Amino acid sequence: MVTVLSVGGSIVAPDNPDAEFLTAFAALVRAWLAEDNARKLILVVGGGGPARSYQGAYRNIVGEAADEQADWIGIMATRLNAQLLKAIFADICPSDVVYDPTKVDVFTGRVLVAAGWKPGFSTDNDAVLLAERFSAKTVINLSNIAKVYTDDPRKNPEAKPIDEIGWKEFRAIVGDEWVPGKNVPFDPVASMHAQKAGLTVICAAGRDIDNLRAILDGKPFTGTTIR
Repeated sequence: MVTVLSVGGSIVAPDNPDAEFLTAFAALVRAWLAEDNARKLILVVGGGGPARSYQGAYRNIVGEAADEQADWIGIMATRLNAQLLKAIFADICPSDVVYDPTKVDVFTGRVLVAAGWKPGFSTDNDAVLLAERFSAKTVINLSNIAKVYTDDPRKNPEAKPIDEIGWKEFRAIVGDEWVPGKNVPFDPVASMHAQKAGLTVICAAGRDIDNLRAILDGKPFTGTTIR
């Protein structure tokens, strides 16, 4: 049984790696896997603070930045974060970090770590492709927000949290185009693919370890379900 977690770079490395969070996260993952030998976990990690910092420097230097180059910078940041996660789970993650989700069919061990692939979308889309490849029905998307809102709550005080939403309505919120560094609950390109594949995505706050445990156990949780 394979479970896919899309782990936002903003919770792994908001500026620098968050050792406190990663310690608690690793303990949860190990405990959950130890309870059932059939469980396997795919961790797809984003770029976080390093991606934003380097993309920002690039844009400041060249002025009119090329999206493809900004994407590649972000992808390299995801690979740094992914290598950190692989090292943390080294004893149960013998496979190399996955860069191309279309070229992996099996993995040994209990954990597989994946990073960014190529320009045009975020690691959310890689998570969707891996979920399809390993017949997972749900992608758990962990970020720094507890729920999806009807609008950006930082800009619109009337924005309301959503417990459950359909793909059509969700895609009306996030749009259809990907821009490097775009701050949305789930990548628009990934959303399109998830809808076509009939996947369910759960968006939740990644730092809430108890809530993540509830999601993994199929118990009531705080978050937004998109299906």
